[in-house]
Amino acid sequence: MKIYFAGPNVFYAGYAGFKERVTLLCNCSGHVPLFPGDEVTGSDPAAIFQDNLALIDEADAVVANLNPFRGPEPDSGTVFEVGYAHARGKLILGYINQFESTVDRVERLQGHLTRYGNEITDRDGYRVEDFGLPLNIMLAVPTRLVAGSVEDCLNQLQQPVMSST
Repeated sequence: MKIYFAGPNVFYAGYAGFKERVTLLCNCSGHVPLFPGDEVTGSDPAAIFQDNLALIDEADAVVANLNPFRGPEPDSGTVFEVGYAHARGKLILGYINQFESTVDRVERLQGHLTRYGNEITDRDGYRVEDFGLPLNIMLAVPTRLVAGSVEDCLNQLQQPVMSST
C-alpha cells in the first residue's frame, strides 16, 4: 500500500529522522511511504502544491499528524490534504497525542472558556464545537483517529475497520 504522510512534521528540525523511521516501518510492513516534497525540484509554491497533490493521488491511504500546531487546531495544510484525500476516496488515518474533546483542548491551550447555557466560547468570543470529539467534525468523521504516534497509526492499518452495524 502506498501511504502519503501529511503533517507539520516537514517544519520540524528532525524531519529527516522522522522520514527515516517511517520509511523503515513501512518497508518492514510492505508499505511504500510518500512524503510531501519528495517529487519537488526547486521552491516554486505552485509546483510544490501540484506535486503534493500528485503524491496524494498516487497514494492508497493518507496518514495525517493532526496534533495541534501553532494553536489548538491541526496544521492548515494538513487539513487541506485530508480534505483532498477524502474527496479522492482515499483511506484516511490520523493520529493525535491524546484523545480529548475539542472543548478540553481549546481550554488547555488557550485558557478560560465562557459557558452560557449550551454555548461555549473561547477567549476571542468564537463558539467552540462541543460534540465530544477530539477534532472538528469535518476531520473526525471521515478520519480513522488513533491516539498515539505515527507508529500506532500504522499499526491500525493491520486492523480491520469495525462496522457500526
